[in-house]
Formats: sequence, C-alpha cells, structure tokens
Amino acid sequence: MENFESNRNKRQLTCPNVSFQFSLKLKMILLFSLLIIGIFIIFGLFLRSFISATMEDQIGKRALGVAKSVANTPEIREAFELENPARVIQQIVQPIQEATDAEFIVVGNEEGIRYSHPDPDRLGEKMVGGDNDRALNKGESYISKSTGSLGRSIRGKVPIYDNHNNVIGLVSVGFLNNDVQSIIQNQSKSLWFTLLGIVLLGIVGAIFISHYIKRLLSNMEPEEINHLLLQKEAILQSTHEGIIAVDHNGLITMMNTAAQKTLFDKQIQNAAYMGKPVKDLLPHSNIYDVLTYGERHYDKEMILGNDVVLVNRTPIYHERAITGAVSTFRSKTEVEHVTKELLQIKQYANAQRAQTHEFSNKLYIILGLLQLNQIQEAIDFIKKENNIQQEWSRFLLENVSDPTIHGLLQGKFNQANELGITMFIQPASQLTYPLTGSKKDALLTGLGNLLENAIEAVNVQNRSQREISIFFTDIGEDIVIEIDDSGPGMKGEGNIFEQGYSTKIGLHRGTGLVLTRLQLRKVGGEIMLEDGELGGACFIIIIPKEAENENE
Repeated sequence: MENFESNRNKRQLTCPNVSFQFSLKLKMILLFSLLIIGIFIIFGLFLRSFISATMEDQIGKRALGVAKSVANTPEIREAFELENPARVIQQIVQPIQEATDAEFIVVGNEEGIRYSHPDPDRLGEKMVGGDNDRALNKGESYISKSTGSLGRSIRGKVPIYDNHNNVIGLVSVGFLNNDVQSIIQNQSKSLWFTLLGIVLLGIVGAIFISHYIKRLLSNMEPEEINHLLLQKEAILQSTHEGIIAVDHNGLITMMNTAAQKTLFDKQIQNAAYMGKPVKDLLPHSNIYDVLTYGERHYDKEMILGNDVVLVNRTPIYHERAITGAVSTFRSKTEVEHVTKELLQIKQYANAQRAQTHEFSNKLYIILGLLQLNQIQEAIDFIKKENNIQQEWSRFLLENVSDPTIHGLLQGKFNQANELGITMFIQPASQLTYPLTGSKKDALLTGLGNLLENAIEAVNVQNRSQREISIFFTDIGEDIVIEIDDSGPGMKGEGNIFEQGYSTKIGLHRGTGLVLTRLQLRKVGGEIMLEDGELGGACFIIIIPKEAENENE
C-alpha cells in the first residue's frame, strides 16, 4: 500500500495534463450539494405555491360559508322589510364578524347599498369592488378577489332571497389579502426551516458518500484513473504474451490481442468472450484451482488452439479474499530454437555420459580379465564391443542421411545401453529422404518423445525383458517410423493423446504425446498406437513426403 501511495504521488508530480485544482472528493461534495439545494429550492417553491393556493382556497371557502350562514339568517330577511334595515342588520352582523375573525361582513340590498359595514360611517353607501353582479343578477354564490374600501381581499358572495325566492340583496364576507399572506408566510417559515435541515443533512450525506467513493477508488482522481486505464490498455495490448483475466466465478473479464490470436487466430469482438466461462476456452487450464485454493501455477505446458504454450496462473486478492485470477501464456515456439539446441546438447551430454559410464565398466571388465591372466578372453571382449559399436554406427551412417536424426538415435542407443536395455534397429530400416523445416522438427520431436517413453516403460521390467525395437522407412509416399517396446503396454488407454493425461506418476506429465500429435498434424502426419510384437506398446509415426500447406 505504501508503494502504491508513493507511485500515486509520483504520478501527480509527473503527469502534466492532470489538474488538481479541485479534488474528486470536493467536486462530488459540491455537485451533490448543488443538486440537493437545487432540488429543494424547486420543491420549496412548489410547496409554497401549493400552500398559498390551498390557504387562499380554504379562506375563500370559509368566507363563503360565513356568507351563506348570514344570508340564511331569518332575522336578516325580515330586516329587509323594515324602514331602517341597517339598524337591525348591523347589530346582527357585528357579533358574527367578531366570532369568525372576518375582516368585514357587508350586507347590501339589490342596488348594492350597504346595510352593514365594519365602519358605521359607511352605511348607506354603495358597495365597491365591482364583483356583485353574479350574486344580484344571476343568484350565484361564489368566491372572488377584489379591492374594496378596506383593501384587496378574498370574498365570499351569497345572494339573499325573500319568501318568494326573489333576490333582495347579498352578503359579502371578506378576509384581507395582507392577512392571508401573513398566514402563508408563517406557514412557509416552518417549511423553509424543515427544508434547510434536510439540505444540511443531504450535504453531510454527500460528504460521507464522497469519502466512501474516494476510498473505493484508492484515493485516486478521475484523471489518474483515466491515465492508468489508458496505460494498462496499452501495456496489455502491446504485451506479446497472452493474458486472460477472470472473476471469482470463472467468467472472462479481459483478454488481450495476443491471447485472442492464440485462441482464435484473429482479433475478435469483446462480446464473443466477455462474461463467458473460461472453461469453454481453456478446458484444461485448472483455473478453478486458483480461484478455490489460491494456488499459483508457473510454466505449465499445455495446448491452446494450434500452439503449445507455457501457462502461468495467479489469483487476484482484494481484502484477503480471492476476487479473480489472471492467466498468462506464451507460445513455446518462441523459445523452440533455444529448446531444440538445449535438447540436442542434453542428448549429446547423455550420450557422452552413457558412453563414459559404459566405457568405464568395460575397462574394469578388461582389467579384471587381465588380472586373471585371461588375455584371450579380454581380446575377444574388446573385439566384440568394438564390433557392436562399429555395426551400430555403420548402420546409421549407411541408412540415416540426416546427422541430427543420426545423433538422436546414437544418444538414445547409448542411454539404453547404460540402463541395460537392448535397443536394436530392424535391418530393413532406412531414412535417406531429406527432411527440412517443420517436418524435420516434427520427426525429431516425435522420435525423441517416443524413444524416451519407451525407455521409461521398459526400465521397470526385468533386465532380461528390456527390449526396444525401431523400424523406419521412406519407401513409398510416406515416412513411417515404428517404436516397439516390451513394457507393460497401454491397453484400454484411450485418452493418451489428451492434454494432461498420463499413465506415469508425477507433475508436468501428459504433454509429450499431445505435442507430438499436434506437430505431426501440422505437417499432415499422424501418430497411432497399436499392440506391439514385444508385448508392450507400438507407436507408429507417419509423415508425408510432399508438403501440405506447411511453412518451411
């Protein structure tokens, strides 16, 4: 973690395009706060408008209700028949006005002359406001807003009927608009205080959310994340090794171009592999062992697509939990030339070691015969061994034209001789057809693997039963090689050419035969298994002489 923070600080100093005038945390707090404030301003204005409309509607209905009560009062109707209605109606209306907190209750006749008013001096005057026609002419009850002698007010207008259902006057009950607005402002204060508290709570929440998101991003800024993303993508795509990443469920989350070309021989769309199970693409990758047990695998040889690759696998940890795995692989053909050279050196070294060991044993035999004064037996022994070596070498020189194949057979013969294994070549064998390029590589790979397998197979047998027979011929259109051994055989082993399958105990097994078949098939050849005449396994390699779409 310290290294990560140190590298992040270095990136901040060395990345000229990154501006940190405002950090991501501060930006998120400001943006969240502005969003919350904006939402609550709009919401507050809406509520204030709603409260204002509601209060005006309620007060209008209240004024209309009071006006209806006054208009339906029998004493009011009877007072209209008196010579001085104002004297009676004023006394009736004044207590009602005080009880209902109305700003005014005005009763007027059909001509709009006041019979009651909060100001007695205005009795007998005509009602003002210009909103009485609907009540006097049409007999409607309604709410209106108008400016009267006391100012702008919300009014309830109700007509007064006589016993014959004729309009004889009207009642106007009003509440001043200033009083209504005062009530609305008092109600709005509590609303704005509540909204302010919610805004403050939202800002505090924004601070905590910003802190949490910043911590999830390893305290990195968006510019840094973008820079690292571009850098990672460039590294992944420019890396010559194939890289595949999976999540904890084994679903593919990333695959670079090198991996796509290895698996599909071309670059493909992300949708073709993103979210797909890795076992569909890498059935023998053992990636689930990495996800389950956290195992790391290094330089595991396996077949991918049409190539032999070396695979590395490692788990991805987050807070001590496995969240995925990464598998990298590179084509073995990249190091094939070096591998071949090392293989040849190893073969020559084994041959030299075997010859040295065998020569040392024979010298002790000769020394023992001389010490026993068995001079003739010593001479016969020397002639016999010399004849065997000369016959083997002469046969290879006469019947095998390629020095590399010659050297391989010579080395395996000496290795077998050291282990007490009888290795012989059928007299009718010959291999003089010149092979080059991939066909020669396929033959060397197949011949070396099969001879090594045969030596291991017969080495567990009794010394008297250790035999390996070799036959090869280039007569006809194909080169045919047979390796027959006296080992336990492979009856019923139908999976010997599958990746990872092996009848031997130990790690890193089950690759040789798969590799052999893969290289042979690349040049149009094949490998087969039959029952051998020596009681063990008999492998047959067939390579066509004519080229079939191969790169020499």
